[in-house]
Amino acid sequence: MSATSASGINFAKYRTLKSFLILYGVMSVLILTLLGVLYYQYAKTLMLSSHRLAMQLESESYVPRLSDWLENDRNLSTFPKDLAYKTALFGYDKKAIVSRLHTNEIHFKENIYLFNNHIYLVIPLAPYDMGDYYLVFETKDDGLWRQQTLEITLVFGAVLFLILVAVGFFLSRLILRPMNEAIALLDDFIKDTTHELNTPVSAILTNIEALQENAFPPSVEKKLRRIEIASRTISTLYDDLTYLILNHDVAVHNAPLNLSHLVHERLEYFRHRIEQKKIALDLTIERDVIFTIDQTKATRIIDNLLSNAIKYNQMNGTISISLQPKSLCVRDNGIGIPPEMIDRVFERYTRADKSVGGFGIGLNIVAMIAKEYHLNITIESEEKVGTKICVEWE
Repeated sequence: MSATSASGINFAKYRTLKSFLILYGVMSVLILTLLGVLYYQYAKTLMLSSHRLAMQLESESYVPRLSDWLENDRNLSTFPKDLAYKTALFGYDKKAIVSRLHTNEIHFKENIYLFNNHIYLVIPLAPYDMGDYYLVFETKDDGLWRQQTLEITLVFGAVLFLILVAVGFFLSRLILRPMNEAIALLDDFIKDTTHELNTPVSAILTNIEALQENAFPPSVEKKLRRIEIASRTISTLYDDLTYLILNHDVAVHNAPLNLSHLVHERLEYFRHRIEQKKIALDLTIERDVIFTIDQTKATRIIDNLLSNAIKYNQMNGTISISLQPKSLCVRDNGIGIPPEMIDRVFERYTRADKSVGGFGIGLNIVAMIAKEYHLNITIESEEKVGTKICVEWE
């Protein structure tokens, strides 16, 4: 079972564009994040280098005092202080002998590092001939470099983001151009086909109606009926194509419409096609169901639902039609729709079964009208079991 809302319909090109934009957006975010991280590391390294230089200069005056203390005093209470930095002395076992630091968890493998908003410089004293001792300087990080880094990152990130958006817009147009050209070519073909269909189809139907007033042998009657069925099929396709091309140019006349009468009228229109496939009708149509809609658009919805139910049904099949005050449902027991196609049947030029004729525009038209009138469309379908399509309104 699956449900599809008419308001969420996407054509193939929009799905392609969406996929491209998602991929492009993810890649852009990853690139910007990577650049931000690299710049942060650069700013952090620059800050630590600046502190290392200052601390090493300070150690030049502090180490002689520490050496004197180690040789002559070693009284913990007289351990030399430094005016600029907090200090600590660690032994060869890397345990604190004297410490005025914020923490004694020192990373001796690092020369200088940032930890818990404090900067630590580790100075081995062996090069100064003072034994296997370690002198550690500590100072508090004021965080100004981090704030400056954030500001610069945001400014340059915004500029880079705008550049990436512009590039993405250009690439999307480049990627969609072949698809747009193909769709435009197909639309032009449909326009030309529609223009050429009108006159012959009208002439065929008019002459068939005139011939049916005369008495003919059963064999001729049967052939006339087949011609009429084929002509009405072409006429329905013509109506769909005309609506698809001219729906933005035709005036809309929304008025209270008796859907019960319209459904019966359209069933009569499709009567010969239904009889040809020996399809049984199961009708649950309430009387005088009124809905405010343009009659042409309501006809397109009903015709396309009925046409699909007939086209994709089996011989001796059944079509169930239910019209309630708030819904219209059409069910058939035909070939059904593959699960992977259910979410795509409303896309233009998409057909669930390509062995059956048509342009694949009928349900797309239904979806367009449903979106215009805020209708909800649901589909339930199972292969070789049948399909149920419901149109619901408030």
